[in-house]
Amino acid sequence: MSVLTKEFFSKPSHIVAPNLIGCFLIKRLSKNNYLSGVIVETEAYSQEEASCHGFSGRTKRNETLFGEPGNLYIYLSFGIHSCVNIVTDKKNWASGVLIRSIAIKGENERIASGPGLLAKRFGLNRNFDNLPLSPANDFWLAKGENIKKMGNIVQTTRIGISQAKEIPWRWYLENSRSVSKRAKGDHIPPKNKCWSPSSLEGL
Repeated sequence: MSVLTKEFFSKPSHIVAPNLIGCFLIKRLSKNNYLSGVIVETEAYSQEEASCHGFSGRTKRNETLFGEPGNLYIYLSFGIHSCVNIVTDKKNWASGVLIRSIAIKGENERIASGPGLLAKRFGLNRNFDNLPLSPANDFWLAKGENIKKMGNIVQTTRIGISQAKEIPWRWYLENSRSVSKRAKGDHIPPKNKCWSPSSLEGL
């Protein structure tokens, strides 16, 4: 299985975000035991727009977002829920992708269907902020699912923000029942017609 490298993330967030749909987030639990899930929903943020944490400049809180592409940027939403982001683009430019939802084979379809639930299931919190994604660090991303077989990817506006709400920088897999929130008029697919994640192979 192909591990996503720094080169993959060294592009603008709105380019990286849709390309993460279908990729695996992997956590090593022990030598031969892993937790993995398929990314089915992402959002992009970038310094030039007002909803980005780096819009008003660098601070102690957002320092990681200005750092190396491919590192985790984890913050607390309302001081409660951890949100897992991946730094993108280039150093000294605030840019990142929020991983909003993940589907995990053999588990409840809603177990990681939102930023807080996702972070909880994978045990990610502020202690992992600025961690480079790599098998050596027990958390990494890898190519996995065939997008053509997964179905249509919906592009829509971001949610849960108060500024720059009109920018269509959210993407999700239409056929997944693990998406946190669907666009208006998009109905949840029935179980017998939805896409289901496969398990990891080749680790």
